[in-house]
Amino acid sequence: MTGLELAPIIFGLTSAACWGAADFCGGLATKRTQVYRVISSSQLVSLILLVALALTTREAVLPIDRLLLGYVAGVFGAIGLIALYRSLADGHMGVAAPVSAVVAAAVPVIFGLFLEGLPGAPQLGGFGLAFIAVWLVSRTGHAQMRWHDLGLPFGAGLGFGIFFVIIGSVSGTAVWWPLIAARLGSLSAILSVTLIKRQGPVVERPLVAMAVLIGVLEVGGNACYILARQAGRLDVAAVLASLYPAGTVLLARFILKEHVGRSQLVGVVAALAAIVLITV
Repeated sequence: MTGLELAPIIFGLTSAACWGAADFCGGLATKRTQVYRVISSSQLVSLILLVALALTTREAVLPIDRLLLGYVAGVFGAIGLIALYRSLADGHMGVAAPVSAVVAAAVPVIFGLFLEGLPGAPQLGGFGLAFIAVWLVSRTGHAQMRWHDLGLPFGAGLGFGIFFVIIGSVSGTAVWWPLIAARLGSLSAILSVTLIKRQGPVVERPLVAMAVLIGVLEVGGNACYILARQAGRLDVAAVLASLYPAGTVLLARFILKEHVGRSQLVGVVAALAAIVLITV
């Protein structure tokens, strides 16, 4: 396998690692303050960093129509985030996390079939294993599946999946400006929610460093996802990036010494097998 063929795999997995670490840090921060404070603060940090990177690298500004699409992608991403946290707050964590993650991975795969045709048999098998892996790794304890619990998780996954598709399609050769537009879209949606809920838009001073770290990791995850998409197929980039829950679980296991259930361990093994099949 050449370096060019490896590029989408490396970038996709790096994206998953960054997003998984960001979620882990976000989970730590939300134990000490309101969740929307953490989200808006980290997104503000990432916006500042993205603008600095765009100016430093002198990346050409995208046409206004593509910037608007990037903005729309960010709004969908924020809708997904809000729906996910609403579902988690309702006590449906065991259903919300796996359903949203699987739907988020499935949407780009469906779009990829129309845009780029059917992938090879090993890749299809890898996608199937990846869906199983994401489901198992994301589960937190026993949860009884009820149809009326699926609305918000499905909406969250749909929002994330549409973000994957749009941001991966409008970037072209650019990286920073599509993400700047997307971040403006997500920030506008998140800040609107914080105003409605009358929550502060930024974290308290002791958590500023954590918000900065989350923002940096989000920039890394988003940028690597775009690079993975530019180097290869949309479905491969999205499925590999969607393995991010494995990173969160592993960090919780090794740093916080949290118990990892048998199903989560099986999910990690399935994720490794999926990576092998996707890279064949």
